[in-house]
Amino acid sequence: MFKLSEKNYVERDVSWMLFNRRILSEAQRKDIPVMERMNFLGIYSNNLDEFFRVRVATLNHIVRYADKSSKDLRKRCEKTLKTVGLLNAKYAKEFEATVQEVMDSLAGHGIHLLSKDDLSQEQQEFIYQYCLKNLACSVSPTWLSSIKGMTSAMEDTIYLSVRLQQWKDDRKKAQKDYAVIEVPVRRLGRFVVLPDTVADGVTHHNVMFLDDVIRCALPFMFPGTEFNDFEAWSFKITKDAEMELESDIRGGVLQKISKGIKSRKNGLPVRLIYDKSMPRSILKNLLAHLCPFSVDTMLPSGCYQNHRDFMGFPHFKASDGTELEYRKWTSLLPSWAHDESLIRSIRQRDRFLHVPYHSFDAYLFLLREAAVNPEVKGIKTTLYRLAKDSKVISALIAAARNGKKVTVVIELLARFDEKSNIDWSKKMADAGINVITGVDGLKIHSKITLIQCRYGDLAVISTGNFHEGNAAAYTDFLMMTADSTVVNDVSRVFDFIDKPFLPVRFKELMVSPNGMRRQIEGLIKQEIRNHRLGLPAHILCKLNHITDEGIVKRLYEAAASGVKVDLAVRGNCSLMTDLPELGGNLRVNAIIDRYLEHSRILVFANGCDMSHPETAGEDGVQHDYKVFIGSADWMPRNLDHRIEVYSPVHDIALKKEARLIVEYGMKNDNEAFRSQEAIYKHYKETAEKEKQYEEDNH
Repeated sequence: MFKLSEKNYVERDVSWMLFNRRILSEAQRKDIPVMERMNFLGIYSNNLDEFFRVRVATLNHIVRYADKSSKDLRKRCEKTLKTVGLLNAKYAKEFEATVQEVMDSLAGHGIHLLSKDDLSQEQQEFIYQYCLKNLACSVSPTWLSSIKGMTSAMEDTIYLSVRLQQWKDDRKKAQKDYAVIEVPVRRLGRFVVLPDTVADGVTHHNVMFLDDVIRCALPFMFPGTEFNDFEAWSFKITKDAEMELESDIRGGVLQKISKGIKSRKNGLPVRLIYDKSMPRSILKNLLAHLCPFSVDTMLPSGCYQNHRDFMGFPHFKASDGTELEYRKWTSLLPSWAHDESLIRSIRQRDRFLHVPYHSFDAYLFLLREAAVNPEVKGIKTTLYRLAKDSKVISALIAAARNGKKVTVVIELLARFDEKSNIDWSKKMADAGINVITGVDGLKIHSKITLIQCRYGDLAVISTGNFHEGNAAAYTDFLMMTADSTVVNDVSRVFDFIDKPFLPVRFKELMVSPNGMRRQIEGLIKQEIRNHRLGLPAHILCKLNHITDEGIVKRLYEAAASGVKVDLAVRGNCSLMTDLPELGGNLRVNAIIDRYLEHSRILVFANGCDMSHPETAGEDGVQHDYKVFIGSADWMPRNLDHRIEVYSPVHDIALKKEARLIVEYGMKNDNEAFRSQEAIYKHYKETAEKEKQYEEDNH
């Protein structure tokens, strides 16, 4: 049995920092289009903000409030915070250098981010007119002396700390004052596009940060004062996003979550990022008024904050004709999605979607048919995150109005989507949908739909949310099946959610917290036994995160015993692959590309030679490899504290497709072989063959 220590186990939050560093490395690559590099800078920044709001805040809570019985936990968290701080400082320097490199590359293509000092006379006039039209009523400075603390400061909003001076004629003494300005990004956007300019026959596109536009406008923002010298430095505050849920059992879950959302506005600051050129005297003055208590992390930075806004940078064509972005891939609609009845089509054989390569519309078509098909009696589904204008909800409301019995289990604790989910649940309830708002103490993270029919029910098991927006950017696998054993188990999951304290047994599904951990460990141990018996043994899995200590130990044991363990892990991974006792049997690969990898697919050889699955094993018995898809990562929260679902995949063609996805993920190196490109090409060729087949048979 492996004993985990810092020599063979990477702490979850340290692993996360390494994951985000891989995103930064994508922004550093010169072989991908420059606007995609800028997008990766935005993703890196956005990820880091959320990490500090949630994970660093949690670690700080433990350090502050852990009692004597939690001494070891406190020490562990203190060490993690120190490591995170060191990595953050190191990566911040890399990030700044990368931003400058990307800006230089943009300039090489005729796209320029201008500062106040770069403006021509004509551009100054344009900015002046822009300020009169847009900033005059959008910016209201606040005198620093009147601010009573930062509890009301907006989360991750950019602020300018302004020093105002009135110089006397002798320039020896100046009257000074200080103000704070909120940069109105939510109303005006982060970037202001200036008119193009032409030099030597080449068109140049010009952009300014809104922060710099405000710097230009400072002399007009303090009317009635006699200040004649202005200088501004940016800063932003990241606040604790952990909600303070009250334990008053008299209030329902809905009321508690609503109160929690309100409490988030008053979260404590966990990070202050400020322009490193800000004079220390001004920083000290700022802190005295805004931060009467300590801030966990203070990080000097460049003069611009919130680089996540790079994800919304204006689109231009390069003056030299270079492709600045990836060419868009059109989502493919599988041939079966054109069938007259999708319910009938799914009964013929299991179907699958791999979004965004495949269009999420096929799932919407199924819901739309269920809403009007007289054979359908009811629909049950779990919803975790929802699109702003959700077509899924529209179809469910239509079904309810058409007399179908519709039940929606909506998770109110979906982080940062709580308010949206509360609003949606009220709208659905008003439309006659039976809304279940979760189970106390168990977050519902499973992604399942049950369509109840007179002539046999159907189920959809997904690795990701039923969310049109996510389905355009996240890779997820959806299986649609009429397999009675799987469908009956899905029905039992809804029974379990409705009455979580009654015992429920599942024949096919792995469901947490009931028995998923035990079953996954059992599958790993079976591979170890098969290897010892001389049978093929291979663990091939694709997940977002692996941090659970029990699972990590089992995977180490499998590799050490000779089992080939291949893991495509996008994010947190606590495993180390270079331990000598593993004999080179453990490989971990990560895919960072145009889509965010999100599908969770588990493949176990089960004594089968997966390169020739139709061949009998050495014992003369025909073995078949096992494939599961589902919602759970291998983390304690997923295995012990959430309702999650893995379903077996029985259809031979679907098993092959799911296995191919993971195998491509292990081959991916972003240069010689790019798995996302290969998968899209595979589906496109399949669609063309199906189309040709249909034409030949008509």
